[in-house]
Amino acid sequence: MRKIKSKYDAFRQQTRIIVHGTTTSAGQIFDLVLLGVILLSLFLVIMETVEGFNAKYHSQLVFLEWIITIFFTIEYILRVISIDKPIKYIFSFYGIIDLIATLPMYLSIFFPGTSILTAVRALRLLRLFKIINHPHFTSQSVQLKEAVNASRGKIIVFIYFVLICTIIIGSIMYIIEGKESGFTSIPTSIYWTIVTLTTVGYGDISPQTPLGQIFASLVMILGYGIIAVPTGIITAEFAKRNIHTNSDTFKTTCTSCSTVIQNKEALFCHHCGNKLNDSISS
Repeated sequence: MRKIKSKYDAFRQQTRIIVHGTTTSAGQIFDLVLLGVILLSLFLVIMETVEGFNAKYHSQLVFLEWIITIFFTIEYILRVISIDKPIKYIFSFYGIIDLIATLPMYLSIFFPGTSILTAVRALRLLRLFKIINHPHFTSQSVQLKEAVNASRGKIIVFIYFVLICTIIIGSIMYIIEGKESGFTSIPTSIYWTIVTLTTVGYGDISPQTPLGQIFASLVMILGYGIIAVPTGIITAEFAKRNIHTNSDTFKTTCTSCSTVIQNKEALFCHHCGNKLNDSISS
């Protein structure tokens, strides 16, 4: 009985290294294979909505979807049994997404048509952030997150200002153009304002009077400035943190083997053991 348990523990440990590991070679290969399967699944869901393609290859599409579903099912089970606290994974963000991505094909047995919900597997692409677990990418993502958080107050104030502008501009356009030009109400005029400010320009509503066209031109020009402002705010904060990070970065070179040391408190080179007293440079 003890022998069976030890084999199971060894299996769990090896599975944990492969399934949950992002720094090991086996873990990285598994993550890349998983990413490829997710992309294939999304491609199949997309092509299933193309009538001609679906009519010709429907059986093959369903077969491949079941293969992918079984793969995801096995992967989910392995993730659950390979960790010490399965509940923690099951109710985690990625755990819930993994479960949702697995269920649609099983639900389609009882509720036909729900297989299209396999499109939610696109959420599993978020695992790309765990696959690219390189220190360089991690530090960059942390800096970007800090920049967005630092800019949050300014952006909220700016959005509030834009909302006020859209209401004022929409009201003015309703007065200038009126129902004859398609501006049937202030909400409709606000819709036109948002479409114009964001430079989308659907063209379903457009000003017909010379005064309205002049005013619309000013709104279009204003739209370019509105798009640039939040980008500039975040970019400025990101640049500020990047400069701060670079200024705080410590580097020293070993005079014996030229190994770069980034630990400020290191007294000896971790590569050759040479004393670093006289080799410190920042």
